[in-house]
Amino acid sequence: MAMNADGLWVKNPLATWTGNETDGAGGVLVKDGRIAEVLAAGQRPAGDPEVFDASRHVVLPGLINVHHHFYQTLNRAWPPVESLPLFGWLTGLYGIWHRLGPDALDAAVRVALAELLLSGCTTTSDHHYLFSGQLGEAIDIEVAAARDLGIRATLVRGSISLGTDDGGLPPQVYVQSGERILADSERVVKAYHQPGAGAMTQIALGPVSPFSVTPANMRDSAALARTLGVRLHTHLAESVDEDAFFVEHLGRRTLDYFDEVGWLDDRTWFAHAIHLDDDDVARLGRAGVGIAHCPTSNMRLASGICRGLELERAGCPVGLGVDGSASNDGSSLIAEARMSLMAERLRYGAEAITPLTVLRWTTRGSAGALGRDDIGSIEVGKQADLAMFTLNDIRFSGSHDPVGALLLCGADRADRVMVGGRWRVEDGAVVGLDLEALLARHRELAAAMHAGV
Repeated sequence: MAMNADGLWVKNPLATWTGNETDGAGGVLVKDGRIAEVLAAGQRPAGDPEVFDASRHVVLPGLINVHHHFYQTLNRAWPPVESLPLFGWLTGLYGIWHRLGPDALDAAVRVALAELLLSGCTTTSDHHYLFSGQLGEAIDIEVAAARDLGIRATLVRGSISLGTDDGGLPPQVYVQSGERILADSERVVKAYHQPGAGAMTQIALGPVSPFSVTPANMRDSAALARTLGVRLHTHLAESVDEDAFFVEHLGRRTLDYFDEVGWLDDRTWFAHAIHLDDDDVARLGRAGVGIAHCPTSNMRLASGICRGLELERAGCPVGLGVDGSASNDGSSLIAEARMSLMAERLRYGAEAITPLTVLRWTTRGSAGALGRDDIGSIEVGKQADLAMFTLNDIRFSGSHDPVGALLLCGADRADRVMVGGRWRVEDGAVVGLDLEALLARHRELAAAMHAGV
C-alpha cells in the first residue's frame, strides 16, 4: 500500500491491548513500517495522516506462532492415526510422508500461512525436517511462499540422521548424512537469514528430535548455529516415552543429554516441554531457553499439559505454537490461544491464567522465544504488526470485555492484519490470494498423497 507521508492512523479502536501498560485507546500511528505513536483516548497525531476507522475493531499486536509443521496440512484427520498417542501417530504418518513432493509441499505451506494470517498471526515459525527424494530445496519453497504472502517467518532447517536401522524412530528413507545436513543448513542460512530488526525471513537449525538424530548431529548443529549466529529448535519432553527412550538407549535423562550436546542456552527454544520435574523447570529457566507451548496438539495426542506458568516464572520466554496440522488439526493461532487458556486453567486455576496471560504468551512471550525484541507489542519504534478483530459474530453477542471476549467467546478469524505497515488481510481475506483455487489444489494433492493407503 502507498502510505501517506504522515503515515496511517488506525483511529479510535473499539479496544486496544498493546502488550504493556500503554493506553492505546486513541489508536496507533503507523509510519515507515513501524509504530510511530501510540495514542491515548482523545489524542490525535500530528500532520495529516491517512485514516483507517478502527471503531469496530479490537487491536492486538500481531500474534506469533513459534512451532509448526506446515506440510502436515495435507494430513488432517487421517483415520489410521486419529486416536493414537505420539509414537504410534508418528510411525503411521512416516509411512506416507515419503510421498511428499515439491508441489504438495508448496500447497501445504501456502494453506498453513493463509490460515495463520487469517487468525491474526503476523510471524510464524516452521520446523521442516523431511528432505528425502525431491525435497532437497524444501526451505527454499517455504521462503518463497512466505514472501508471497507477506508474513514474517523463522524457518527451521530440520534434520533426521538416525533411522530404524540404528535404533531411531524414522524409516531409513528420511535419513541424511551429517555432512549433507550441515552443508545445506549453511547454504540456507547464507541465502535467506536476515539478522536484526524488521527481518522478514530468518533461519534456525533444528534436528527433529533427540531420538531421531545422532548425538554428533546435535553437537554439530549447535556449533554451526553459534558460528552462523542463528537459533536452535527441537522437541523436548513431549511424551513419557521420550525420557524412557533416553534412559534405555543413552543411560541419562533428557536434559542431561541436551546439556552435553550444547543446547542448554538462550539460543534455543524447545517445543512442548510437558514431562518435566521441578529441577528441570529451574534448569531450563536458568539457561533462558524459550518454550513453545502447544496445547491443542498436546491434548489431541494425550501428551499432557505444559508447565507454562512455572517455566515463565523460572526465566523461560514462553510462547504459543499451533504445532503440525496433523496433530492439531488446524493452524489458527487465535484458536490456539483459547485452547491454552482452558488447558492451563486446568493446571493452575482460573485466577492464575487470565486472557491477558495467554495473549502475553502469544505475543511478547513468543517474540522472546524467537529471540526478537522488535515485535510482540504495540510500542513506538517496534514493527507495525497488528491483528484486528471485530465482534460482530453471534458468538460475541452479549459480551462485555472486548479483549477477553476474543478468547472466552472463541474468535476464529481476524478482519484486518498488518505486517510491517502493509495490510496482509483485508475484510477477512488474504490480500492477493485466490484462496478457492489454492484449496482446490491442496485438496487434490492431499487426496493423492493418501490414495491407496
